Formats: sequence, structure tokens, C-alpha cells
Amino acid sequence: QVQLVESGGGLVQPGGSLRLSCAASGSIFSIAGMAWYRQAPGKERELVARVTSGGDTKYSDSVKGRFTISRDNAKNTVYLQMSSLKPVDTAVYYCNAGVYTSYHSSSYADYWGQGTQVTVSS
Repeated sequence: QVQLVESGGGLVQPGGSLRLSCAASGSIFSIAGMAWYRQAPGKERELVARVTSGGDTKYSDSVKGRFTISRDNAKNTVYLQMSSLKPVDTAVYYCNAGVYTSYHSSSYADYWGQGTQVTVSS
């Protein structure tokens, strides 16, 4: 089994910064893509940013230039540095990872963290 544990959420004023972390643990052979999603009240979950195992990144238009995703493969951890935060960024942020639990390609599965609340408000 694989667990993803997020940390770093909280309350921040508009224009402020926060750094989210997500550590994967358990029966991990290798991790492919890692990503951050968010879900605001009454809205669908949306992709915020993703990073491949090789470090290629992709961002949603709404956060491009303000958020930075990175990963530490040695620690099985993905980060989301959020700057110039706006009230519209308020949401529960979820970590996602595609994990192989053995060398068999059939062992691949998607895993999710429990979510961490980010609230941007004055």
C-alpha cells in the first residue's frame, strides 16, 4: 500500500506565500508523474500543476507564473510553492502520484493524499 501525506496548508493574506509538501511512503518501486489538484467549495477538482519523473512541468493558466511545482525523487516528495496568492486560490489542495509498486507495469496505480486546506483571506 502507498500513502501520500500533505502538509503546509493554512490561512494566508492575499499576496502572501505558502509551500505545500507531499511525501509518499509505503510499497514504492518508482513514481511516475506527481501533481497537485485543488477543489474549491461547489466546484470540481481541477489540476493545478504536474511534474514528470524527469522534471518536466505543466501548470494551469490560472497559476502560471505564481506557483512552482518541484520534486525530490530521493525523498519521494513533491512540493508546491505558491506566491502572490489570491482569494480565488482558496481550496482544498490534493496531492496525486502515479506509483509502481513493482517492476511489473500492471502494478501502476494512482494515489491521492487526504487534502490540505489553503485559505486566502484578509
